[in-house]
Amino acid sequence: MIALPAGSFALVTGASAGIGEAIARGLARRKVPQLLVARSEEKLVALAAELRSLSGVAVEAIVLDLASEGSAERLFAATEGAGKPVGLLVNNAGFGFYGPDEEQELDRKLRMLKLNVGTLVELTHRLLAPMRARGGGYVLNVASTAAFLPVPYMAVYAATKAFVLSYSQALHEELSGRGVVVTALCPGTTRTDFHRVAGLAPGAKNPFPSLSAETVAEAGLRGLERGKAIVVPNLFDSAWIFTGRFVPRTLPPRIGAAVFSRLKRAKPI
Repeated sequence: MIALPAGSFALVTGASAGIGEAIARGLARRKVPQLLVARSEEKLVALAAELRSLSGVAVEAIVLDLASEGSAERLFAATEGAGKPVGLLVNNAGFGFYGPDEEQELDRKLRMLKLNVGTLVELTHRLLAPMRARGGGYVLNVASTAAFLPVPYMAVYAATKAFVLSYSQALHEELSGRGVVVTALCPGTTRTDFHRVAGLAPGAKNPFPSLSAETVAEAGLRGLERGKAIVVPNLFDSAWIFTGRFVPRTLPPRIGAAVFSRLKRAKPI
């Protein structure tokens, strides 16, 4: 069970859709007060109102582009600085980019690095100290199964998620026994808008088994409740991650290149 100190909130980034929305719904079922963050004002405000009505606890919307300069500082001011302590941080905001690396716009790749890595680290850094001062808390970082191997045609995205996984595992051990649980959620293919945003064509055949966002979110929250360091929701993914330890490191990227080079592209959103 996720037990937050009295008066504190769960802060969920990227909460307006996909896994972030599903996590927010899972927390609402657990009657956890929330601060929801995303760029999409209309969706976010509507979701906050719905979850507030369903859960009977406080759910507030904070409209903010977390890839913008100074966004983590502004979010800290709007939460801890405004008397709304954060007992659970869900770093879910992020996006991917599909295509040959030399054809991907540099600005978009740098924005991805800022959001997927920079903002995640800064928010975690800013919020860990007050969590520990209050006696404990939780951090759920949404990584990916792409964290476990290089992914040709999504090279920067996979590298950001490898960082998130490594960073989360390290913090999990550092904070063991000190009141803060850090969990990395590593979903594989999930039925969300992720692939469309990344630039995969609608209807492009996906060779990997997929899960719903709700299934992924629930696995992450249960893993957090149990104090797990890593959660891989799909058994198929767990199997290839395990067997991947026994093959030469050069083989998985070759397989990835063969698979991803065949997928149809579209203009990323």
